[in-house]
Amino acid sequence: MGPLSLPERNFVAEALRTETVGGILLLLAAVAALIWANTPLRDAYESVRSFHIGPHALGLDLSIQHWAADGLLAVFFFVAGIELKRELVAGELRDPKAAILPVVAALCGMIAPALVYVLVNVTGDGSLSGWAVPTATDIAFALAVLAVIGTSLPSALRAFLLTLAVVDDLFAILIIAVFFTSEINFLPLAGAAVGLGLFWLLLRKGVRGWYLYVPLGITIWALMYNSGVHATIAGVAMGLMLRCSRREGEAQSPGEYIEHLVRPLSAGLAVPLFALFSAGVAVSGGALGKVFEQPETLGVVLGLVVGKTIGIFGGTWLAARFTRAELSDDLAWPDLFAVASLAGIGFTVSLLIGELAFEGDGPMTDSVKAAVLCGSLIAAVLSGVLLKIRNAKYRRLTEEEERDEDHSGIPDIYEIGDPAYHLRMAAYYERKAAEHRELADSAAASGAEDRGPA
Repeated sequence: MGPLSLPERNFVAEALRTETVGGILLLLAAVAALIWANTPLRDAYESVRSFHIGPHALGLDLSIQHWAADGLLAVFFFVAGIELKRELVAGELRDPKAAILPVVAALCGMIAPALVYVLVNVTGDGSLSGWAVPTATDIAFALAVLAVIGTSLPSALRAFLLTLAVVDDLFAILIIAVFFTSEINFLPLAGAAVGLGLFWLLLRKGVRGWYLYVPLGITIWALMYNSGVHATIAGVAMGLMLRCSRREGEAQSPGEYIEHLVRPLSAGLAVPLFALFSAGVAVSGGALGKVFEQPETLGVVLGLVVGKTIGIFGGTWLAARFTRAELSDDLAWPDLFAVASLAGIGFTVSLLIGELAFEGDGPMTDSVKAAVLCGSLIAAVLSGVLLKIRNAKYRRLTEEEERDEDHSGIPDIYEIGDPAYHLRMAAYYERKAAEHRELADSAAASGAEDRGPA
C-alpha cells in the first residue's frame, strides 16, 4: 500500500489519459453509486454525501456532494476549457469550413432535445424547469463507447464526435452560467474577475510555478462560488486562458502540457467521484416505471435518445444541403446517424444540470437522475448496435477489396478486366478441383477397404 514506483505511476497516468479507461472508471463509479444507494448501506451513502466540511467563514461549508459537483467538477471543466482552446487555435474549429458541420450539429443537438422536453411537458402538464437536462453530451462516456466498439472505425468519426462534444460543452457551460445563476453577489464576482486578470497576466509574462497558479486558481474558484455563478465557470475560464499554440522550439504548448498533467486527475478522481456522489438514486421496478410515466423524466429520456439523434443528424444534413459545408469523404450518412445516437449519452453534465434545475426538490432530482441514466444507457446500446452493424458491413467490404485468391500481390477487385487474371484463376480452380477429386477417390477407396469383400 506504499507509494507507486515512478514507472508504475507513469503507467497509471498514461492509462488515465485514454478515453476508454476514463469512461470505464466513470461507469464503475456510477454502478458503485447505484449499488451503494440500493442496498442496506443506503443510509451510510446518504450520510457520507450529505456530510458537511469546509470553512464556514469563507462560505465553503459544503456537503461532500457539493464539493464533488462544484469543486472537483471544476477540474473537469478546466480540462474541457483547454480542449476547446486547442480546437479553436489548432484543431477542427480553426478552419471555419471544417468547423461549420460539427458546430451546427452541436447547436441543433442541443436545441432539439430541449424542444422535445418542452413538447412532452407542455402536453403532459409537467415542469419546464428541466429543459436543459437532455442538452448535454458526455464526452468521456461517448468516446469510451466509440473506443470500445473497435479500431475499424474511421478517424474522421472520432474527430467529428470530439469537435461536436467540445462545442456542446461550451454551450452547456453558457447554459449553466446564464440560466442557473439565480442571484449574483457582485463583490466576490469582482474579486474573481481580478483573480482571472492576474492569472492571465502571469501567463502572458511567462511566469512559471505551480505554487503560484494552484493557490490562485483555488482562490478564483472560491470567489466564483460565493458570487452565485456556478463555480465550474472558473475552471473553464482559466482553461481558455492557457496558450495552446506552439512557438518555435516548443515540443508542447503550455496548454497541452498542463492538460497532459491534469487529465489523469480529472479522469481518475474528479469525474468518478462526482458520479459516485451524484448517480446514487433508488432504483426499483416502480421507480423505473415512473421514469416513463412522469412528463419531466420522459422528456429527459426522449430528449437524449430522440432529440439528440434528430437534432445532430438533421442539423448536419441541412448544413450540408444549404451551405458549402461537406461531410468528410471518410464518413457516410449512416455513420453520422450512429454518432448522433451516441451523443445521446449525457451523463456527467446532464446530472449536474438536473441537480441545478430541480434544486430543493429531492424526489424530482432523483427521478431526473434516473431518467438521465436510462436515457444514456438506451443511447449507448442503440449507438453500439448501429456501430457494430456498420463495422460488420465495412469489414466485409474490406475483405472483398483485399482478397487475392490468385496470389498475385494485387487484390482481385482490381484485376477483373485482366484476361491473365482469369487464366490464373482458372488454373487455380483446376488445381483445387484436382485436389478434391483425389480426396474423393481416397475416401471412396478407404470406404471400400472398410467394407471388405462381399
